[in-house]
Amino acid sequence: MKGDNGWLIARPIAHRGLHDPERGIYENSLAAARAAAEGGYGIECDVRLSRDGKVFVFHDDRLDRLTGERGAFRKRDAHELARIALGDGEKIPTLAAFLAAVGGAVPLILELKSDCFGDVPLASAVAAELADYRGPVALKSFDPAPIARLRAAGASWPLGIVAQSDYEDAEFDCLSAEQWEDLARFTHAAATRPDFLSWRATDLPAPVVECARACCALPVMTWTIRSPQQAKTAFKHADQIVFEGFMA
Repeated sequence: MKGDNGWLIARPIAHRGLHDPERGIYENSLAAARAAAEGGYGIECDVRLSRDGKVFVFHDDRLDRLTGERGAFRKRDAHELARIALGDGEKIPTLAAFLAAVGGAVPLILELKSDCFGDVPLASAVAAELADYRGPVALKSFDPAPIARLRAAGASWPLGIVAQSDYEDAEFDCLSAEQWEDLARFTHAAATRPDFLSWRATDLPAPVVECARACCALPVMTWTIRSPQQAKTAFKHADQIVFEGFMA
C-alpha cells in the first residue's frame, strides 16, 4: 500500500452517504453524511461547480431527478443553487457545509464530476476548499485531467481514478477519440499516478485491477455494491466496497 493510505480501505464506504429515501434521507445530503458518520462508515460524495465557480455536493449534471427544478446544474449560479431543495427538503449542500457536517469524523472520498472531460477548474476549487480541512479525504474522478492537474501541483491528498472496463455508455459520447483511448488503455497513468482505483464491480476481475493490486499494492474500492452477496463476491477482487441499500 502506497504511503499510509490504509484508511482508504479500513471502513466500508457509503455511496453518496448513507441515504435512504424511504426514511427521508436523500443522496449527497447533509443528513446522509451524518447518518454515515454515525454508523462509522466512510463517505463517497460527488462534487461539481456552479456557473460562478462554487463547489456543491451533487451527482447529476441536471437538476431534474433530485429536485423540483429542471435544467443543467452548471447553468445556475451559487445563490440559485443554494435555494434549491432536495426531495427531503434539505437544500443542495455546498462542499464547505458538507465538510463542516462530517468534521473529520470519518473518511471522505470526493468524486470530481463535470459535464464532460477536462474540467480542471473544479480541481483547483476543491483544493482551495480543502486547504484547512483536517479530516481524512481523498479525491477521485473518471476524468484524468483534474487528477493529473492535482498530481502536478503536488496535492497532499490521495488521488484516485474511477474506471470501468469499457466506455460505451452514452455519458461518454462527448469524448474525443484520443480521450476514449486514454481511458480504455489506461495510458493516462503516467500523468495521474493514482494512489488508488475505484472500479465498477460488474467489470471485476479486470487486468488493470489485478496488476495494480499485485504489482503496485494499490488499494482498490469497487462500486456500487447493493447486497451482502454482491459484497462477498466483490471482496475477492477488491479491497473495499462502495455500498448502498443495505448495512455493510
